[in-house]
Amino acid sequence: MTDLPSKILQTAVDQLATLPGVGKRSALRYALFLLGRDEGSVRDLADAMVRLKTDLHRCRHCHNLSDTEICPICASEKRQRGLVCVVENVQDVMAIENTQQYRGLYHVLGGVISPIDGIGVHDLEIASLVDRVATGNPYAVDEVILALPTTMEGDTTNYYINRLLQPYGVRVTTLARGVAVGDSLEYADEITLGRSIANRIPFEQ
Repeated sequence: MTDLPSKILQTAVDQLATLPGVGKRSALRYALFLLGRDEGSVRDLADAMVRLKTDLHRCRHCHNLSDTEICPICASEKRQRGLVCVVENVQDVMAIENTQQYRGLYHVLGGVISPIDGIGVHDLEIASLVDRVATGNPYAVDEVILALPTTMEGDTTNYYINRLLQPYGVRVTTLARGVAVGDSLEYADEITLGRSIANRIPFEQ
């Protein structure tokens, strides 16, 4: 793309182009669209983006995104608090919630073990999961559902977590294989994902 006539416009395009899946041409189209909006609308957008960094929290218990220190799921008295579903990311929480088949709590790891990507055990919320099970804080855990991607990295993380949880006598289960091998939960259809949760099976080493 040729140089733009304005350094201000160029800076806006460069910043927009850092977003996933946004090339320079798309970034220019977005920048020109915003240029055509009224100033109030653009300020509202900018304020929303800043608040993502300044006002959004990670739940103190499960590490899900929340406007408050403890997310609405963990705070709800209607959830099965002894049931904890371990997922890779926040998108997986959203996918499972959309099935309306699960009424327990969650634990968001923030990724899976992947040495090739430089992601190790200490980069994930594995220690805090073990602590939840070991101490029963904030609620006693009866069952841990491992709902990680059906990839080599996901399976490696499953095995590692299962081994750590063995001394505590907690029931460890995994999704029934309705989710295709190699798939992420966020891309599974709601019916398949819901059945995989409902028909979960004991985790086998």
